[in-house]
Amino acid sequence: MSAIAKAFENVAAIGSRGVIPYITAGFPDLATTEEIIVSLGAAGATAIEVGVPFSDPMADGPVIQRACEHALAQNVSLPAILKTIAAAKQRTDVPIVLFSYLNPLLQYGLSRLTREGASTGLAGVLVTDLPADVGSRFASELRAHDLDFITLVTPTSTDNRLREILSAASGFLYAVSRTGVTGTQNQISADACDLVARVRRISDLPVALGFGISNVSHAREAWNYCDAVVIGSALVRLVGDSPRGQEAAAAKNFIQQFTSVQVANAAREKSTC
Repeated sequence: MSAIAKAFENVAAIGSRGVIPYITAGFPDLATTEEIIVSLGAAGATAIEVGVPFSDPMADGPVIQRACEHALAQNVSLPAILKTIAAAKQRTDVPIVLFSYLNPLLQYGLSRLTREGASTGLAGVLVTDLPADVGSRFASELRAHDLDFITLVTPTSTDNRLREILSAASGFLYAVSRTGVTGTQNQISADACDLVARVRRISDLPVALGFGISNVSHAREAWNYCDAVVIGSALVRLVGDSPRGQEAAAAKNFIQQFTSVQVANAAREKSTC
């Protein structure tokens, strides 16, 4: 059983739901990134997505774009990110998912990443713009090294497209709550629940909902029909707004708002929309 599958099994065993924070590696610096990862593990995160900064993050809104620009201005590289993850994994057991666009991984080498990923401490990889045919081959390489291939599904995906995407997936599925880019929003799109329902007809993997989950109210709503929420832009903004040296503590306190209500909210069975 993979580290991610085990984490979701543990959450389900207590009748709870998952919380998956996203952070941008190197924002504000890699030393702080390590501390934030450890603090998020201590806050009870189910898994952590660590984003690789990219110069053209077309799926991300202004908050994460600015974080990427900041990290790239410091010449944050994928080898340095993997070294940071390895250091953090000496201090926390939380599964870490590398979240990236394809270009930085191609420059590093997909086969190299799969070989080195397990020793680094990665639990899985999510590539936002990986073609399905390449994804299937990459997924096989990851599985050979006990790493999960996390896939994105969107409200615009047809059922046939979903079957193609999900055929290679493992760990959990990342359901995008709406079309467009990442960022906070006032309410969850009505498309989100319909997407999760369609995914469940095809796959029995845990489903995490992201893009716009920014407060506990959003999480409570989403937990009614999905297995976890992904919290990205709201957390990245908080890190950027925090005084230097206090980012990890602020991140921990923020995510604990979500993890502290997991069990109370999850006492209800998951419902349909």
